[in-house]
Amino acid sequence: MMLIRKLDFEIYADYHQFYLEAENFPLFESEEIWDIEGKATERMLGVGKNRIAVGTARYETVPVSLEFHDSAPMLELEKYSRINECSLVVNSEKLVLAGCTEYLPDAVRIEVEPATYRVRLLYGNLETVIDDWEGEDFYVLQLWKDNEFRDVQIIKQ
Repeated sequence: MMLIRKLDFEIYADYHQFYLEAENFPLFESEEIWDIEGKATERMLGVGKNRIAVGTARYETVPVSLEFHDSAPMLELEKYSRINECSLVVNSEKLVLAGCTEYLPDAVRIEVEPATYRVRLLYGNLETVIDDWEGEDFYVLQLWKDNEFRDVQIIKQ
C-alpha cells in the first residue's frame, strides 16, 4: 500500500461537479452518467465506463488531489464526510481532470498507464459548506490498478 504519486489541483466545480475521464473518450453526454432516478446525485458520483463525475458541495473552485497507489490504500473513515468507490477504464495514456463546462483542450492532463483503475473518492469537510460559495470542502481521488470493472460501492455517506 504505497503512494506512488500525488497531484494537487484547484478545479472550478461549476454546476456542483467535476470530471475525471480517459483523454480519448468522446464528449460528455449527461444521461450516460447522471441517472434519471437520482441515485448518482444522491451519492455525489456519476459513473460511466471511461468517465466519472464527482459531485461537490460548492459551486466554486475546490481543492482536488489525485493520488496514485500501488494497491488499495488503508481506509480512514473518520477523516472524511463521505467515501465512495468506483471503477474507471483508461484506454489512453492520459486522464483529463476538468470542471463541468471547462474547455477540454485546456483541461489538466495526467499521464497514466492504460488500465482499469479502482477510484476511491474521499469527500472532506462537507459539513463546513454554508452555501454554494463558502466552505472548506476538499476532494481526494485515490487510484490504483484493478483486475476488473466493479460496481459503485458506497463506503460512507
